[in-house]
Amino acid sequence: MLVDSHCHLDFPDFAEELDDVVQRARDAGVGRMVTICTRVKNFPQVRAVAERFDDVFCSVGTHPHNAAEELDITADNLIELSKHDKVVAIGEAGLDYHYDKSPRAPQAQGFRTHIAAARETGLPLVIHARSADDDMMAILREETREGAFPAILHCFSSGRALAECGIDLGLTVSFSGILTFKNSQDIRDIAKDMPRDRVLVETDAPYLAPVPHRGKRNEPSFVTNTAAVLADVWDTDIDDIWQQTTQNFFNLFKKVPNISHNISQEISQQG
Repeated sequence: MLVDSHCHLDFPDFAEELDDVVQRARDAGVGRMVTICTRVKNFPQVRAVAERFDDVFCSVGTHPHNAAEELDITADNLIELSKHDKVVAIGEAGLDYHYDKSPRAPQAQGFRTHIAAARETGLPLVIHARSADDDMMAILREETREGAFPAILHCFSSGRALAECGIDLGLTVSFSGILTFKNSQDIRDIAKDMPRDRVLVETDAPYLAPVPHRGKRNEPSFVTNTAAVLADVWDTDIDDIWQQTTQNFFNLFKKVPNISHNISQEISQQG
């Protein structure tokens, strides 16, 4: 089994064929999907997608692009919403200085709010980081001194220093279809050096479709293409990638029922 640890199934891109998209993921061997919230005001729609499918879970949070819109959202608000059975993560939140769609101060304020919620709940914080490496490292180090929290540097496309900082602080690094792009050798080099028990794969669908689907709408079934490139980067068998990244997912997303463990137990008992 493989896991798509980050997608956006509530987006309009999937509205007309969501059942088919989820079924294609299942057919490709994707046993779990996490659909990620980008606005708390849209959380009911995100939650509804997760409730609709047994193998889909969700997060609750505010994307940095929308940070200025939701500064009234408190850590307590996030904590309360995260009590739902299908909510398995906080975020995505973080810093995006590439587009600067929200002023940087609200981005940082919102990010710290989400960190507080992740620290309190123990749910992993899904971190969005783009063109903000220095400030991201500074906030992560400062907040970790206040108390550790589980987190993922999602859709990693930053510099090596941020990846190494995240690993030093106990975070996980997740790679998307960017890993497969011809001009992403620097990202593959970083992935090669990451501890294998701290790496996830994702799609960030509907964005960033991996090769050979680049230019098309992305969807969870395509996470298999990213996993195949990671196998090449690590010079290992594709089955090892599926097993390792899936186990890493369940180690971090502790609220998600560990179906891979149950399957292994069943096979062992049958043997």
